Amino acid sequence: MASNAVRAQVTAKWQDSFARLNRSEPGISGLMAFSDAWTLATEFLKPRDLNDLKPRHQYDMRRVRMAFDTINKCRRLPVMMEVFLEDLHNSQHLIAREVESHMNLYSEKSDPEIVRALIFRLVEWYNAWKPPAELGQTIISAYTLSFQTHLFSILPASFARGVKSLVAATLLGTVSLSSDQRDGALWHAFDMLSLIERYETLIASVGYEYIESHVHETCAGAWSEPMLHKLRSWMLEKIVPWMIWPFARGATNAEEAKTMMQGVGSRFEFHMHKTLCDLRTKEIFDIIVDFPDSVPALNDLKECLQRVDQRAELVQSLRRANRKRLLHPGADTKDILLQYVSTIKCLRIVDPPGVLLFKVADPIRRYLRERPDTIRCIVASLVGDGESGDSLIDDNEPIHPLQQPEVENYADPEWTPEPVDAGPDFRANKTSDIISTLVSIYDSKDLFIKELQVLLAQRLLALKDGNLDRERRNVEILKIRFGESALQVCEVMLRDMTDSRRIDQHVQSQKPNVMHPTIISRHFWPALEVSDMVMPGQFQDLQEQYAKEFSAFKPDKVLRWHPHLGRIQLELELDDRTVEADVPPLEAAFIELFSEKNTWTVDELMARVGTVTRSAALKALGTWVDMRLLKEDSENVFRLLSVAGDVTEDTTPKLAIGGEDLPPVISVQQQQAEQMRVYWKFIEGMLTNLGSLGLDRIQAMLKLAPGYDRTIEQLANFMEAAKREGLVTVKDGLWKLGK
Repeated sequence: MASNAVRAQVTAKWQDSFARLNRSEPGISGLMAFSDAWTLATEFLKPRDLNDLKPRHQYDMRRVRMAFDTINKCRRLPVMMEVFLEDLHNSQHLIAREVESHMNLYSEKSDPEIVRALIFRLVEWYNAWKPPAELGQTIISAYTLSFQTHLFSILPASFARGVKSLVAATLLGTVSLSSDQRDGALWHAFDMLSLIERYETLIASVGYEYIESHVHETCAGAWSEPMLHKLRSWMLEKIVPWMIWPFARGATNAEEAKTMMQGVGSRFEFHMHKTLCDLRTKEIFDIIVDFPDSVPALNDLKECLQRVDQRAELVQSLRRANRKRLLHPGADTKDILLQYVSTIKCLRIVDPPGVLLFKVADPIRRYLRERPDTIRCIVASLVGDGESGDSLIDDNEPIHPLQQPEVENYADPEWTPEPVDAGPDFRANKTSDIISTLVSIYDSKDLFIKELQVLLAQRLLALKDGNLDRERRNVEILKIRFGESALQVCEVMLRDMTDSRRIDQHVQSQKPNVMHPTIISRHFWPALEVSDMVMPGQFQDLQEQYAKEFSAFKPDKVLRWHPHLGRIQLELELDDRTVEADVPPLEAAFIELFSEKNTWTVDELMARVGTVTRSAALKALGTWVDMRLLKEDSENVFRLLSVAGDVTEDTTPKLAIGGEDLPPVISVQQQQAEQMRVYWKFIEGMLTNLGSLGLDRIQAMLKLAPGYDRTIEQLANFMEAAKREGLVTVKDGLWKLGK
């Protein structure tokens, strides 16, 4: 049995509850009034089905307000709200059915207007079940939270796609100025249902994707004009008006709207810069190819990189493009050098400190260092001997001496630290002169000096009119770049050409001779290709006459002929015609022999002119066959066609014509290869006595040999050549003698 204390406690609570509900009314009249008010209020708040076609019961709002007031006075309003929220939960199937119906239809038709209709319908449900304002904001907020929680729990995944397509439609409508008045109501409905907060990222993604689409559509391949200013104007005119709806709702004036959109506006502008930066990063190789017409695009990229930290991506993209499109055997060395020079100029615009250039240029420089004709291409450009109109050097640029990297002076008041993304090998004092940068590909400029000498020798020996003005000008320019001491040999070569003309004039004055040889100093000119060729007949007589007159003029000098070099102008008198020809000496020697007899075999001709290769002999004979002066009667047997009538239609030569003539001057690579053969005995002795050795060990020991000054790269090339000849083998980086 309950104790007296419990009975007293229950009695007190009962009396307190009765007093609160009865409100000091006589009898139980107050309790009955509360019961009637509760019934009326709960019936009024009970969620109804909007699809029910029955007319809704009309309530006397005065009585309804009195009922809510009675419940509030009895302090039972929270309990009534709990009952209402429970009824709300039990009625959610009505909304779920509506959502399912609309979304199934959207899945079939993919029409964003179906999603728009659904959102407006959900607003109707929300307003229909919303408690009256008299209950206070707290109860309305609790209802709103409960309604939205239940709503979000029943929305399918396809609803997000529908919202995205609907938002995109509103953006396109705003951009095209064809937006209808429903957009304002739609965004108000979004706000009422808290869809903006829930799908804020998705709504922003619509703007991001539209910006990306516009940037790619208008800026791809457009490098000749600045695009950032146009994009900013487009954003201001087209995107900002649309942004006001979702991101500045409730703003009363322009300043307030600007303040509300500041954060999202910055993100949109950042995305615009990032998209343009990504696009230009993908196009950077072609932008460099199009330089200088692409300077506006480079300036845009420079500004974008200041906003978007994608310097590393730019470097990786350009290095990948260079590996794929530039640094491969199919690319001509001249094209690689032109692209490298354009890369230097472009990246100096994008990044003046030179960090990006340092990272991008390193693979190009290593690749060019391995190419055998890199030095020749650079030197040819220096002396204006390019094969095409493209030049590595801008003629308008001032001529400067070669610049050397300087040690940093930390006491300089204008000294600045290296950029934060500079690597440990980065040198801040980068040379600004293009030629200095190209020459710095190699550790020493001596290779360039030797190649300059070879190229100048070839050009001087190829002169026909004796005009040295162009070569003198080139040498003077090169003196400024490399220094006078480095070009002394070139000066001697030019002086030899002048002296040669003067000597020839003297010889001709003593005894006229149709021969005009070029006389050079053997010790100061690059090595010329040697040949045992002997000029027959009248050519031999002319050489002897000229040598006799030369000895009389220069008794302390002796002429050493190179009969295989030069050009000979001939006038050939045949029975019925006279033919003029300008040919190399070997062709002239062969046709001279045909003055002795009309038919010769190839072996007979080769025996008369000395040591020549069969391919060179066949090529020389083919020249006369093409000119219809010789005919191949049978294999390797040629006959002189003294009369043109002897020429028949089937005289087409059946000859294997050889390759192009070798240059008369031995190239730097050939000279280095010959010099390296001197050290082969040293290498052979090492590998015999010490067994297998690494390249570093061989290089260290060779430095002890007198006169050895080769780099390890040159040694590696020589060892590879020796391996191809079977002299050595290599395994795991260790070299040993071949079997």
